[in-house]
Amino acid sequence: MIGETRSVSAIRPGQLYTELWASLATMLRSYTALHGLKQERQAAVEADSEFITVRHGEKQLVLKREGTKAVWRGNDAAGDFEIRPDGSLDFPEGPVEMDMKAEEWARELMQ
Repeated sequence: MIGETRSVSAIRPGQLYTELWASLATMLRSYTALHGLKQERQAAVEADSEFITVRHGEKQLVLKREGTKAVWRGNDAAGDFEIRPDGSLDFPEGPVEMDMKAEEWARELMQ
């Protein structure tokens, strides 16, 4: 109804990280699609609340999450990171914005 105000319920603490994880999977899906446009290539992205797997040809990226902590493994490298409440990813080398890291991973996979 016009003029009616609705309250938005707060996200439960554990749900925030599930939503951020889903956002990371969506970004990986979008960026791999973007990087594959010119050569008409695409990656397969599978995701659930604990795993994200991205495959393109012989290359793959696997991410596994437990709460705020996550590990990743690609063909030539691996590491760990923490998901921060602001949506950035905190690597041992320092924090990185989620979209920037997703784009980097996608670019490497699609080359």
